[in-house]
Amino acid sequence: MAEGKERVRVDGRELVLTNLDKVMYPETGTTKADVLAYYAAVAPVLIPAAANRPATRKRWVHGVGTADAPGEMFFQKNLDHSTPGWVPRAAITHKERTIQYPLVNDPATLTWLAQIAALEIHVPQWRVDPHGNALPPDRLVLDLDPGDGAGLAECVEVAKLARSILVDVGLEPVPVTSGSKGIHLYAALDGTQSSDQVSDFAHELARALEADHPELAVSDMKKTLRTGKVLVDWSQNSAAKTTIVPYSLRGRLRPTVAAPRTWRELASASLRQLDYREVMQRVKAGKDPFAVISGGAHGGTSSGASNGAGADAPAELDGGGTDPRLEEYRAKRDAAATPEPFTADRHRSRNDGGTLRESFVIQEHHASRLHYDFRLERDGVLVSWALPKGVPTTKTKNHLAVQTEDHPLDYADFEGTIPKGQYGAGAVSIWDRGSYECEKWIAGKEVIATLTGDPDGGLGGTRRFALIHTGQATDQWLIHLMDTPGQGHTPTPGDAPADGTATRADGTPAASTASAPDRAQDPAPDPAELAPMLASAGTPADLADKNWQFELKWDGVRALVLGDSQRIRLISRNGNDMSASYPELTDRGCWPPQDFAADGEIIAVGRSGRPDFGLLQGRMKLSKAADVAKARAATPVRLMLFDLLTEGGEDLRRRPLRERRKRLEAFAAAGFRAGNQEDSCPVELSEVIDADVGHLLESAQELGLEGVMAKRTGGRYVGRRSRSWLKLKFEKTQEVVVGGWRPGNGGRRDSVGSLLLGIPDGKTLRYVGRVGSGFSTRELQELRRQLDAIPRKTSPFSEVPAEDAADARWVSARLVGEVTFGDWTSSGKLRHPVWRGWRLDKAPADVVAEHG
Repeated sequence: MAEGKERVRVDGRELVLTNLDKVMYPETGTTKADVLAYYAAVAPVLIPAAANRPATRKRWVHGVGTADAPGEMFFQKNLDHSTPGWVPRAAITHKERTIQYPLVNDPATLTWLAQIAALEIHVPQWRVDPHGNALPPDRLVLDLDPGDGAGLAECVEVAKLARSILVDVGLEPVPVTSGSKGIHLYAALDGTQSSDQVSDFAHELARALEADHPELAVSDMKKTLRTGKVLVDWSQNSAAKTTIVPYSLRGRLRPTVAAPRTWRELASASLRQLDYREVMQRVKAGKDPFAVISGGAHGGTSSGASNGAGADAPAELDGGGTDPRLEEYRAKRDAAATPEPFTADRHRSRNDGGTLRESFVIQEHHASRLHYDFRLERDGVLVSWALPKGVPTTKTKNHLAVQTEDHPLDYADFEGTIPKGQYGAGAVSIWDRGSYECEKWIAGKEVIATLTGDPDGGLGGTRRFALIHTGQATDQWLIHLMDTPGQGHTPTPGDAPADGTATRADGTPAASTASAPDRAQDPAPDPAELAPMLASAGTPADLADKNWQFELKWDGVRALVLGDSQRIRLISRNGNDMSASYPELTDRGCWPPQDFAADGEIIAVGRSGRPDFGLLQGRMKLSKAADVAKARAATPVRLMLFDLLTEGGEDLRRRPLRERRKRLEAFAAAGFRAGNQEDSCPVELSEVIDADVGHLLESAQELGLEGVMAKRTGGRYVGRRSRSWLKLKFEKTQEVVVGGWRPGNGGRRDSVGSLLLGIPDGKTLRYVGRVGSGFSTRELQELRRQLDAIPRKTSPFSEVPAEDAADARWVSARLVGEVTFGDWTSSGKLRHPVWRGWRLDKAPADVVAEHG
């Protein structure tokens, strides 16, 4: 790498390396080329230590500088738009937003990180599974940090003392000289405890060391207490914390490394921090003390990492009978009664070009209904989807893909008959199988892969597919057939992906380039297939370009309006027919005569002239004509229309919003007629407001409205949550699932004191706190009756604090409500929640955390 620029291939990926002669460490003259060479040399041992852990980077773009002139460093979590699509990643939802982290799973990704001057790589003590879900921590770490007047020798003494305690509980730690001042101690865990439990144990260990050796160890982080002592920092076991990964460089004046060591080395009087050249020699000689923790290259497993599909799984996650990821698979099957495999003897191999390719299989499954099972090898298991309508054969029609439980690798060879009475009973045959190259795998969000099957297989050769999560139920995906590179059109940023939304490189929808006359008409879908488009939380900072239109956010109940020649129906977000509750909106004579499907919000206007969601509660639950007539007089409603999905047999959803809006305005141009009612039809268009978003937000807040909707004018209508629609809200609201309640006191002794709330998190219900205020007298009277009708014996939540669970009564997690709240606490709980009311139009699977 003598030149300043070079094009290289790493693990089948092509990268352009630039500024190779740039000096990154002026004190030693270490260049960017040296950094790249180091990370290439240690990739076989660093990758197993970092694999499948969301990576935070510290970058020194212009080098670390000198003692007198330190280089500028910036801390980076989220991947930016220039990130190659093949970099494996995981989308992790934090308190305020979702961040896409890289996963350092392969040599190409590690090389790319070195190219962008990410000298330090930091990871948590937990990994993500192939679906992007956080697994329990699989290692414990103690950071031994010397205070003023203490040094490495004191850290060694504390390390030995900590080791004796850990060994007593069955944990053998591995020391890592941190490359800075101290020592990190790692111990492998079995993955049965939560991060909080591991943190509590580490905290108690630190306190014990401090109590037994107060002259040497301290567990409190106050600097005034650390002079001459070693801080036993236990806090890095928190799920939110990260530690520099073993074998990472440090961004210090000299290129030192977080270097795993042996206990014999720690006994040496000449112990010191190691630099990158020394660590390279150790790795070349086959020395990897950390292999017992990571299952790395010198620890008995393969050093190869997949091309964007994850490093080799540690030995305990072997895809067989002991792999905890296959618990659901094993629980559904009786090994003595079904011929299905329960092992994982298959291994990956490289193709002729050196790229690591993993296996796939597509199986034809004649169960209660014929479907096809689509399985991709990933991190030692087969990640699986059921395709009820088969593998798509055209790019114009996407198919539903329902994610199922992970399968063991040997299932890729399975053909046979699952006996009657067993899960999935029926005949299974292989439709096609082969290997695939992963182009993108955003865990739990999106997968793009090129599959090469058998010459006589069902695919007919090589096919490229995208699997895209719908953003609704956790198992609901779409599978889309894409152009195969080199065969016809190659997709570029701006092309329409599976959901029909053209996107830029950053994933945001691009403006349409097709005018209405140039487009063929799409036939209208079956109304049962329509699903409402959902907005994501946003801020004005998200509106960087001018391709947005603004509307007021209506505080009511979402409704799809379906009209045919005979009737008008109102369908809620969760698919319930609400027509009987709002007869003033369903008079056929009120609406234009053609068939159509429109989208809008039903609101009730209070005395202040503003939408009042609480007032609407009195209409939402009614269906009997007499009750509705009485409530209608007291609580009139209006329907604010904002989108047109179909009209006259034509599907408009793939058209950009600007076109749909024109069609909607033409649809309503003649006005909504009175029909058979004496008063005018209470339907109107939601106005598009041409104003600066800042001024619009100020005005909406002064009027006491809920917020503003920002919609990208080039966006298509997709039946899922999308960043093409953003909701900018003043008051924080959150939909919640009720999983229990606590009895009240005083005047509420016979009613409900508080509701226990949760938010779905994968397959669990995460506890987010309790709400005891905001209930109307009528709601309090009804609450006990509603909850007593759905009791259960055990908690539906994954974890509930003891003080909240002490006198709790548990209920089935069926009911959805909404609260306002101040903010999220650091532990992920709602701060000061206040009840707003029930969301009968929504199902628990619709509830997502509103971080924005």
